[in-house]
Amino acid sequence: MSITPTEGVAPTSVFAPQQATSTGSSADKDMFLQLMVAQMKYQDPMNPTDSSQFLSQTAQFTALEKMQEVADQTALLLGASLAFGASGMVGRTVTYGHEDGTTGTGTVTGVTFGAGGPVLDVDGTEVPLSLVQQVRDTAAPIAPGSPTDATD
Repeated sequence: MSITPTEGVAPTSVFAPQQATSTGSSADKDMFLQLMVAQMKYQDPMNPTDSSQFLSQTAQFTALEKMQEVADQTALLLGASLAFGASGMVGRTVTYGHEDGTTGTGTVTGVTFGAGGPVLDVDGTEVPLSLVQQVRDTAAPIAPGSPTDATD
């Protein structure tokens, strides 16, 4: 009996639908069952494998599948949280870092959701959410160093 090798699945984006997980899970379960059948088929008849080991392996595989489902749902929740947080910044003033180490400031006029995460449109400049250092309400500028100078 030949068993085909499996190939790794590239990680999907937090914002992309994760349909590959269910297909991969089905293929993994089929592969596991094929391996288990092959193991039973080629075992030593004079020294058979304990059936409780097979049950234990099946239970472990099922638990692993469930943990993967929880991890997938958590990733989707994180993506939704980032999307809502980024959407809440529209109309606010943000300070962000440039790649050369300098900072910029501007008003968020929109948000784009891409594979790399939310990207803010700050006065015509695309700024990834990860580069935002400070968020302020546009209507009430705060003097640096004042007691209320805090990130929202």
